[in-house]
Amino acid sequence: MGKRKATDYNPNHDLCDFLLELADYEKNITRNIYKYNAYNKAAAILAAQSTRVTSGAEAKKLSGVGNKISEKIDEYLTTGKLQKLENIHHDKTTQAINLLTRVSGIGPAKARKLVEEGISTIEDLRKHKDTLNHHQIIGLKYFEDFKKKIPRAEIKEIEMIIKKQIYGLDSKYEITICGSYRRGRPESGDIDTLVTHPDYTSKNLNKSHNDLVLKHIVERLETCGLITETLSLGDTKFMGTCQLNLDLPTRRLDIRFQPYDQYYCNILYFTGSDIFNQRMRAHALEQGFTLNEYTLRPVGSTGIPGEAIEINSEEEIFDIINYPCKNPEERNN
Repeated sequence: MGKRKATDYNPNHDLCDFLLELADYEKNITRNIYKYNAYNKAAAILAAQSTRVTSGAEAKKLSGVGNKISEKIDEYLTTGKLQKLENIHHDKTTQAINLLTRVSGIGPAKARKLVEEGISTIEDLRKHKDTLNHHQIIGLKYFEDFKKKIPRAEIKEIEMIIKKQIYGLDSKYEITICGSYRRGRPESGDIDTLVTHPDYTSKNLNKSHNDLVLKHIVERLETCGLITETLSLGDTKFMGTCQLNLDLPTRRLDIRFQPYDQYYCNILYFTGSDIFNQRMRAHALEQGFTLNEYTLRPVGSTGIPGEAIEINSEEEIFDIINYPCKNPEERNN
């Protein structure tokens, strides 16, 4: 399993790590979204603490940590491990499903079906390509490449090419590479790019010929040689691969063309981290707002969100919900 990691300057990072691993288990194996959300929420709450949690009872006082999770925290703090995770690590079916879901395009349901058919390794998968769709075949083709982290300097070069080509179409485009790159990390798993333009808003994005905008961007990046494969291309999202030069691995590249009026909520969300986003959304609700990847809306006394607030910068989102403004580099936990 490609485990998500909580960062080391979080005093509860090891507790967050095992909660996130349990969340992944509930998502990929049991398909229990309720438990998945509960573990994620508890990890976000623990990550928000400035001091080390020393017992399950102490953790239970925090909103979002219930009886069963507090018992697991006690077990971990007492024994240094968690029996449920030990069992998961030794279950061959679980490990096979987790392995196959690391292939781009293979979700939990497809992975389980493959394992039930006797396909449990990457080698098995290569012998049964006829069971895969186009995206999954490409994911398998570059499985080893996609496992390799992308150095920051390489993404910087790719960013320069993307900007040069897109600005060549129209200088009014706005382009941001999000994820761990924007958070200042030395390497990333993929390249998550957001693009917008002042002429395209949520009110007109899907009208007339707007669906051609992303197509033209992708064609431009293919022509210059950056984009090497297309996994999928819709009106607003491209998923594919790119390669800076033949000496370097093939990398995963996503490009989202977003409405101009939703751009700053998009940037905030796709910058992450997941735990930071969860904490910020929880705080927004406490302040009477609902925040997601598209909009920030006030929640009235009826509990129904109102009209989206006009947002002109990321800083405005922090200000409106009265949350300390964090630079992207400060959002790693």
